[in-house]
Formats: sequence, structure tokens, C-alpha cells
Amino acid sequence: MSDSPRASVIYYCPFCAEEDLRPVEEPQGGWRCNACARVFTVQLATVDTTRIPGRLREEAELQEGRS
Repeated sequence: MSDSPRASVIYYCPFCAEEDLRPVEEPQGGWRCNACARVFTVQLATVDTTRIPGRLREEAELQEGRS
């Protein structure tokens, strides 16, 4: 993952679901929705790798190989 605040583009406003979004300088990494006038940021906290289907299959195969 990148540390850049603009690494991902936001496509929809989380408040009104409109698509008319523009990046703003403050707050850093913020977006302004032109439809509802809200300014917001979105931050990814973590990725729960225990729920990725491919990983679950790999873990099961590793367990079978150890048995």
C-alpha cells in the first residue's frame, strides 16, 4: 500500500452517493462532494486477511500437508 493520501480515488460520496467529488487541500486527503457540500476523508484501517477465500484454501492445504 502507498502512504500517499491520493493513492485511491473515491468514486461515491459516503453520505449522499453522488459522484461529483473533487479533491481538496485541507484536510489532507480530503474530498468535497459538490452535491451535498460535505468535505470528508476516507481511511483504510486494515485488511482482514483471515477472510480472504484464497488464503483460507491455502491454509487448509498447508494443514493437510502437515498431517
